[in-house]
Amino acid sequence: MDLKEIQNLIKFVANSGVAEVKLEMDDVKITIRTTLEGNVTEATYVQQLPIQNALPQAAPQQIVPVAATPAAAEPVEKNNYITIKSPIIGTFYRKPSPDKPMFVEVGKTIAKGDVLCVIEAMKLFNEIESEVSGKIVKILVDDMSPVEFDQPLFLVDPS
Repeated sequence: MDLKEIQNLIKFVANSGVAEVKLEMDDVKITIRTTLEGNVTEATYVQQLPIQNALPQAAPQQIVPVAATPAAAEPVEKNNYITIKSPIIGTFYRKPSPDKPMFVEVGKTIAKGDVLCVIEAMKLFNEIESEVSGKIVKILVDDMSPVEFDQPLFLVDPS
């Protein structure tokens, strides 16, 4: 089961009104619990590694409060800025590597398709591209910080 399937499962459970779902496959175990108050979803995702590959870093991952709003970029009403959100769970990086410059800075003008950051998920580095053109107003996440699915990353002024 890949990350996209897990994200879709979390969205489906959050929108279905089911209180709890448990899913177990060969090497993956997923439990998703929802509460009706505040539409918050809590998911626990555990992937077990084969014994010959077991490393100390193979601890289960916790995915806690995931918002149930499925938009990669949506407008903020009060100031007409567009919020660019994380499409995946992982670690947020502002540079392609430690010795390279930042992808974007506050005040930089971006175009649709420009790489804004990289999010590392399960040892894969995913480039996050802008879906809008505009100017970066605020960067909402610190470099090398963990991010959740649908967490706001950038504020962009589209004008």
